[in-house]
This record gives sequence, C-alpha cells and structure tokens, in this order.
Amino acid sequence: MDDQAFRIAMGKFATGVTVITTSIDGEAHGMTANAFMSVSLNPKLVLISIGEKAKMLSKIKESGKFAVSILAEEQKEMSMYFAGQIKEQREIDFEWINDTPVLRSSLATIVCDVYDSLVAGDHTLFVGEVKYLASSDAEPLLFSAGKYRNFEKVGS
Repeated sequence: MDDQAFRIAMGKFATGVTVITTSIDGEAHGMTANAFMSVSLNPKLVLISIGEKAKMLSKIKESGKFAVSILAEEQKEMSMYFAGQIKEQREIDFEWINDTPVLRSSLATIVCDVYDSLVAGDHTLFVGEVKYLASSDAEPLLFSAGKYRNFEKVGS
C-alpha cells in the first residue's frame, strides 16, 4: 500500500482537534494535532503522537511537559494558525497553568508531565500524567477526511 492510501483510510476516522503546547524558558510553543487519546484512569494518563519532523518534538523532550487544549467549534481559526495554515504572526493570549501555556476558551484543558515516551515508526508517542484539567460545555471542533466538521443538531 502507498502512503496516500494509508492517509486516506486513516482520515476516515473522525476526531476532535487539539492544540498541543509547551514552553521553553517562558516562551510558548504550539501545534495542532488530532492524534490524542486517554490511556488510563489510575494513574490519569493521556497520549499524544508527534511526528519526527515536527519542531514540537524537541520542545516536549526538553521541557518534560505538555498541555492539550481540546478545541471548541468556534476555535477553528486557532487550529488553522497552529497547523501553519494561517501564515501571519499573531500574538496569542495564552492562559498559563503550571508554567505551561494553554488556549483560553477551549472545550477542555489538560496539563501533563511526561510520564513515558516511545518511538513508533516516524512518530514519538508521549504519555502524559495529568496534573491539571478543566472542561466546559460547548460543541467540539471536529475533523474528518481532511476537512473541519461540526455536529448537525438533530431533534430528540
């Protein structure tokens, strides 16, 4: 199978959208990702997957911590910005929790210390031990088949 066929098939799995952040010497760094999942309730662990070519890889290795901001439907522009789809530089008003930047108004915020990591193919899987979390009620930003999606409201 070729790489494109694999990407198309994997893109059929609808996901939420996150922005992964960390800081080095008080400077915030972020990237959009949809490779995120919960792992364990006891201890509370989550997993993110970062590509070997992503600048974020060395940043998380150096900082030993990361945050996951699960994006709400109205944060599509933040997703596009941290994915590099919006090129002009912007000043992001981060909230700082445990010396880690997170996006304000996210559907959920999860701040972690790196618990473990594993190189798997061309990605590194970081398992994070949750040190802080908060959530709110809003509709999630969704991604499937290379496009942003949203829930269609259906009568009950």
